[in-house]
Amino acid sequence: MQMGRVIGSVWATRKEEGLNGLKLLIIQPIDSNQQPIRTEIVAADRIGAGVGDDVLITSGGSSRYIMKENPLPIDAVVIGIIDSTEVMRGEVNE
Repeated sequence: MQMGRVIGSVWATRKEEGLNGLKLLIIQPIDSNQQPIRTEIVAADRIGAGVGDDVLITSGGSSRYIMKENPLPIDAVVIGIIDSTEVMRGEVNE
């Protein structure tokens, strides 16, 4: 899993049949300091995230199985909308 921020949407009038009804979002991956990392990705969304939302995404083969009975041709999917995060700052003594 990784965190990201929704920065846009993708519209495609012609797409693979299994993708009908799925919203496609442009996600900017972010680190724990809310800073952008890596390049943007497109992720399928079934939970209703929108521009400006911080989200949890998963990618790779497991994202194909958001519909267990019908694997989809996707590489990334939104699996949660983040309400808040808490990160400890400073030195950590071991």
